[in-house]
Amino acid sequence: MKEYLLNNWLEILGTITGIIYLYQELKASIWMWVTGIIMPAISLFVYYEAGLYADFGINIYYLIAAIYGFCVWQFAKREDETELPITHTPTQRYLPLTFTFIFCFIAIGFILQTYTDSTVPWWDSFTTALSIVGMWMLARKWLEQWWAWVVVDAVSAGLYLYKGIYFYAALYALYTFIAIYGYFKWKRLMTLSSSQQETTPPIP
Repeated sequence: MKEYLLNNWLEILGTITGIIYLYQELKASIWMWVTGIIMPAISLFVYYEAGLYADFGINIYYLIAAIYGFCVWQFAKREDETELPITHTPTQRYLPLTFTFIFCFIAIGFILQTYTDSTVPWWDSFTTALSIVGMWMLARKWLEQWWAWVVVDAVSAGLYLYKGIYFYAALYALYTFIAIYGYFKWKRLMTLSSSQQETTPPIP
């Protein structure tokens, strides 16, 4: 057991960081983006060693997206807001998000199948493409981003179990259930924020 822990300490550290990130995301805390820089930096090594090349690549994207997300949450709010509000995904955004997912899924899957030794190119591509969309929705603080993560986390849990990354498999299985809870948590926060804005008298 001790030898296993020593050989997989990066995976364990990434798991702990992931739990912290998830807690901060549930609270809609801007500090999740700081943790969101640390976790993918660790995961880069874990995924590369496991031969999950699309997941390796997506974590480079996560690093960049974390910086972008922090800037959006910090600076995209209106002057009368203390923070960027949680909102529904605008209806007109669903079509481009769907096209983005399909394009990324096909392109990444083709690259993995053609140019790498990945044993799960299309499953790896699926979670990666949907993660790209989900991360963008999260950066805009759209409520429905949680449903993208429910699917990503459930598929990833099975994928990591298959690849023998057991700590990450357990983490993403937990993520699946918490992502469902996260949706309703954010929905309550959004409703509460809307109610407060309606009852707050305008500043003369």
